[in-house]
Amino acid sequence: MFDNLLVIDAGVEESVLVARIAELERLKSAAAAGQARLTVALDSARRAAEAAAGVPASKRGRGVAAEVALARRDSPARGGRHLGLAKALVYEMPHTLAALELGVLSEWRATIVVRESACLDVEDRRRLDVELCSAPDTLEGVGDAALAAAAKAIAYRLDPRAVVDRAAKAVTERTVTIRPAPDTMTYLSALLPVAQGVAVYAALRRAADAGVDGRSRGQVMADALVERVTGRPADKAVPVAVNMVISDQALLGAQQGVAVIAGYGTVPSAVAQKLLRDAVGDEGSWASLRRLYASASTGALVAMESRGRLFPKGLADFIAVRDRRCRTPYCDALIRHTDHATPHRRGGATSAGNGQGLCEACNYAKEAAGWRVIAGPDDTGRHTVEIITPTGTHYHSVAPPMPGTPRMPTSTAEVYLNGELLKIIAA
Repeated sequence: MFDNLLVIDAGVEESVLVARIAELERLKSAAAAGQARLTVALDSARRAAEAAAGVPASKRGRGVAAEVALARRDSPARGGRHLGLAKALVYEMPHTLAALELGVLSEWRATIVVRESACLDVEDRRRLDVELCSAPDTLEGVGDAALAAAAKAIAYRLDPRAVVDRAAKAVTERTVTIRPAPDTMTYLSALLPVAQGVAVYAALRRAADAGVDGRSRGQVMADALVERVTGRPADKAVPVAVNMVISDQALLGAQQGVAVIAGYGTVPSAVAQKLLRDAVGDEGSWASLRRLYASASTGALVAMESRGRLFPKGLADFIAVRDRRCRTPYCDALIRHTDHATPHRRGGATSAGNGQGLCEACNYAKEAAGWRVIAGPDDTGRHTVEIITPTGTHYHSVAPPMPGTPRMPTSTAEVYLNGELLKIIAA
């Protein structure tokens, strides 16, 4: 089947090419529906097995979302969304699932319908499913925004109080996040109540309307945001701690490379040098140097060890610098927990070799029944984590090298069936 998908005859008529594109899009939707059914089957089988084993009801099904995420080469957070979507479609919204199987809805559009009906009880959600998706022809040509608006209107008509309560709860989820952008830029996002969000944007627009001195409106708004949040001019260093890891060769300009900024990622060494020069040259800022020692051939940091039950701050910081991001494959979340790979209760040492940086969700997922994690240096000395899921699938994560070394981080997945190795996937 996969070989046939890759066969492309560029010499055929354009109409045939367009028809082929549409056919593959329908296939993607049908595959998404199949994944939803398989996900629910996995969750049901796991819960039944755990019930038979005497696992308390409150603990059944833990780790299923993380396992689905690994299988789909996705982050654990998205794995939870995949599992929630699958349950809603299979158990509560059969017409939406049928539209997905037919290719009338894409996986994302099915997610929109499920999302906008999440505040309803099961009976009202089924009514929305019938009203919106029982006639697939009515979904043709409907865009994402129009589909969301239609689902919201039906939800409000069926249960106005639930929609209002959901809006009130949403206010408690306000937050600010950051993620890397190309060219050493970053996206700073704020999730705010609509009134506050509009007010912030209007204030920044007024700052741009006050006058433009060679900068674009967007540049003035961005600079105004920085100045009003930090209290300092946008072109001055900000008095907060920024942890940067850079090799001595790159710091001194002897070689070109990259540096790592905690919570952001890699930046070119030239950019890192400028950031350091700005910090050193600004009277209101200061820079300090802490030496980290790594293997010249592999980039693995020298190990640290502690006799304590909990990771002391120095060792936890060491592991966070070594791992940078959550060590679960495909998870790019920031490190929130520094924990044992082999649990302390099973004799696992409190050491850099047995430690790993994880996000909160992944740290809890690995505690579910049937999960095993083995950590330690590989043949080259680089820290490796092997994750074995309850189905016997193996995943590997190798700590990224420190800046100044040529090797790149890798992760692999070994796929087993009935105890036999089928294939190894490297990413």
